Amino acid sequence: MEVINSRCGGLDVHKETVVGCVRLALDGKVTREVRTFETTTSGLLLLLAWLTEMGCTHVAMEATGVYWKPVWNILSDGDFELVLANATHIKGSSREFVGKKSVL
Repeated sequence: MEVINSRCGGLDVHKETVVGCVRLALDGKVTREVRTFETTTSGLLLLLAWLTEMGCTHVAMEATGVYWKPVWNILSDGDFELVLANATHIKGSSREFVGKKSVL
């Protein structure tokens, strides 16, 4: 399989937490790291710093109610492409990037 984005992240946004997964594909090896952050301003700033430190070029998150809005506001300052996915548009497609067990 061809790697399109070698450093990407997926976010599962909840009311009080955001579960983030960064997937790194380097030299034929794929690694994943999952972390949970609070949805407070300080927690979201830590999420932004982590995604930046990991070198993410693309980050996707699902539009869940209104919970995604503060996350978007903080992460839109990042040096990566931020993608907001509508759950109804991706229903039935691979949902590997959603959920605590296997975000990406």
